[in-house]
Amino acid sequence: MQRTLTGRGLRIGAIVAVFATGWLCGAVSQRTAEAQLGEVGKAVMDKAGEQGGSLGAAAKLGTSISDIQTNLDALQKNVDTLKTIKSLLGG
Repeated sequence: MQRTLTGRGLRIGAIVAVFATGWLCGAVSQRTAEAQLGEVGKAVMDKAGEQGGSLGAAAKLGTSISDIQTNLDALQKNVDTLKTIKSLLGG
């Protein structure tokens, strides 16, 4: 009887360890939510923006946010380049 309990405890422990490892890996490598529609998505958003009303306003807002994010990414890349140059010049 005791042998059965030890085996059962090991199995439960193994299951808990596998679950905890998976949860930890998922939490560490969590990605941000991001729409990856590309040109097709942009065309759909532009078309929806032309409709007017609340749907059109939401589509325009989504397009604007996407454009702002693209510009911010480009600016951040430029800032990183300037920081690299500054550090190379000793500043």
